[in-house]
Amino acid sequence: MSKRFWKAFISRLPSLLRDLCIIVSRRLNRLCKPAYLGRKRGEVGRSRTTVLQATTHQWIGTYAGAGNGDYRGELKRALEATTRYATALALPVSQVVIRLDGLYGNAAPVTDVLHADFGLLARSRDYALLDQPEIQARLACPPDAQSTHPESGTYRALYDCPDIALTPTGPRVRLIVATHPASSTSASIGKQRDGLVYELFVTHLPSPAFSPQDVLDLYLHRGSFETVLADEDVEQDPDRWCSCTPCGQEFWQVISQWLWNLRLELGQHLSPTAMRITEFAPAHVPEPASGASPAPEAQPAEPVLYGPAQWARKSFTGGFPGSAFTPQPDGTLLCPANHPLYPQERRPERDGSYRVLYAARIGDCRTCAVRSACQESIDTTKPRRVSAVFWPATTTQADSSAPVPALPEAPSKTPEPIPRFPVLWQDWPRCQLRRRWINLMRSQTVSLSRAAAPTADHTGATSPPIITRAERAHWRFTWDQRLARNARPTTALPLTLTIHGLPATFAHVYGFGLLTAEAGDTNAA
Repeated sequence: MSKRFWKAFISRLPSLLRDLCIIVSRRLNRLCKPAYLGRKRGEVGRSRTTVLQATTHQWIGTYAGAGNGDYRGELKRALEATTRYATALALPVSQVVIRLDGLYGNAAPVTDVLHADFGLLARSRDYALLDQPEIQARLACPPDAQSTHPESGTYRALYDCPDIALTPTGPRVRLIVATHPASSTSASIGKQRDGLVYELFVTHLPSPAFSPQDVLDLYLHRGSFETVLADEDVEQDPDRWCSCTPCGQEFWQVISQWLWNLRLELGQHLSPTAMRITEFAPAHVPEPASGASPAPEAQPAEPVLYGPAQWARKSFTGGFPGSAFTPQPDGTLLCPANHPLYPQERRPERDGSYRVLYAARIGDCRTCAVRSACQESIDTTKPRRVSAVFWPATTTQADSSAPVPALPEAPSKTPEPIPRFPVLWQDWPRCQLRRRWINLMRSQTVSLSRAAAPTADHTGATSPPIITRAERAHWRFTWDQRLARNARPTTALPLTLTIHGLPATFAHVYGFGLLTAEAGDTNAA
């Protein structure tokens, strides 16, 4: 070909590519939209909201949407389905606890749940709450409880903030702040500040009945549904693409959940299992009766006096030593640049001593004029931290030493009623019932038979039917034509389905006819 042809082709190439992009379209455009799936930008996807009953492990509903979906609209539909479910069981809505993951962890979805009069347990993603003065004051005090995960060994210090406003005009909830030391790898969940990872949990569960550790265990263990989703993905794969329309894709997910619930119900009829009752939290031990001998009163422990703070010495690379930070009456420190350092952690040391860790705000350190002299480098991304060790003082030191600044005490709480009854968790096994039924069905013999049709008297040979090209190209059929072609006619002969080996009790529950074989086996037909 000549050079003139190639020049003309290259000059028209942009317009040809533009026309080609208009002609070519994605098959799943009606199903998917651009979404952020947590890995990279520019992806398309489809999300769904599922509702699970934690006691029976049965699905209540599924609601899908293109892209990241309308999570607030899907949450409202889920609340409506949960309300109908509770009404059918004659269960007050106020006694139903809704457990939400981090997607619904801001003020708007939480307000929707509270306005529907449900109980609430959710992971909050509004980490700006950590900057509230009452939460900062609570974090400066010793934790209310400590929790260690039985499998991973993750240690968490729990702080209970009973009355926190999500917004200036929004609802007031109970906030549980869980902290644990940051590891070398970045935390996938939570907010990392000053070497600690903060996790926030919002709830309306009363504090006397549910301690901070009970709230954390209920969210991470018994109330979680991630294991059920994992089993569903392995056994049924409800997220596979099986339709090019939104209604068809959502119908497939509804059918998958219906089969899941049916397997659990059939498994319960096959091998009835009693409900498991677990003591989630023990009750308070009552005091002995008046006739019994009273227990000896414990003598009040004498307060331990501590000596002056022992600061770290100046390092060989330079920088301000710990003694350059002046203690203040409110328990903070004042750096040489007149910026405050707040107490972040108080941990026990050897021989009765304890260490207090102070940290400055990163915003103050970034704009500080003496940052290079204080932190030995201007490239660091961490704020300045100072620690002090306090040792128990002798009698002479206690008489001559000045008051030692320490962490502020926990705010006084109003006396609350003591829980007299334990918190019980009741549920059925999730895997045994379903898998036992599946294994039974896969090991049975199914016979499908049809009544013999009357023989017709063929007097002559008939020619085969002739079909048109449109009839042969069945993909051109409409949905009505497809249904008419695939429907079983009313004049067809009846079918008999025989399943060999089903127990007699299972057949009686569903009204199957019983056939006794010669060997004594029972078959449900």
